[in-house]
Amino acid sequence: MIPWLEGKAPFPPLELALHEPNGLLCAGGDLSPQRLLNAYQHGIFPWYASGEPILWWSPDPRMVLDPADFRISRSLRRRLRAGRYQVKLDSDFPAVIRACAEAPREGQDGTWISREMQHAYWQLAQLGFAHSVETWSDGQLVGGLYGMAIGRMFYGESMFALTTDASKIAAAHLARFLESEGYGMIDCQMKTAHLASLGAREIPRADFMDRLRALVAVPWQPGRWPADGASQAWS
Repeated sequence: MIPWLEGKAPFPPLELALHEPNGLLCAGGDLSPQRLLNAYQHGIFPWYASGEPILWWSPDPRMVLDPADFRISRSLRRRLRAGRYQVKLDSDFPAVIRACAEAPREGQDGTWISREMQHAYWQLAQLGFAHSVETWSDGQLVGGLYGMAIGRMFYGESMFALTTDASKIAAAHLARFLESEGYGMIDCQMKTAHLASLGAREIPRADFMDRLRALVAVPWQPGRWPADGASQAWS
């Protein structure tokens, strides 16, 4: 039996997270802004299927990406140099999270980004904690990603692409933007081949938490990112 969260009960110690499945810590609670912000600051995130109780996770090891280590393939660099896409920040968060929810994913039936989750993260976006990075082509949203920012820590949540490399274009611009703003780490949560191809790597949860605590403690002010904040030329 995993612990059940009642009301405003605190999260259990991370050491109680299961090894199989990797990182399942507890269930229950809610998706209020207060609960979610507390979770992210303690290295915990929600992930569950529609109709299930809310499940909270803290895997060990943890997949992370340093913004400066983002890996750009030759084909992606060519697309970035061509400049046929426009990348914006925080211009249409609801459309991005909805597209992420609707994107088909290999080996998955349905989505964990339920309407309840979409509403919760939209609330956080309005409070200046959740952010979207969008790839536009001819006025159409063709790719993007969303995540959370606290202090100088960014937590990636999901991405989608309707055209080739559209999500990677958004991710490349995000990495450059975060590096320029002094962000130290992107939480990628769990290992995938796609994330590894972009330069992400696994580190022990203890190391992840040490870095996270330092990064979320950096003084900052939540707020909407400038729409053109990721605009840049690529060499």
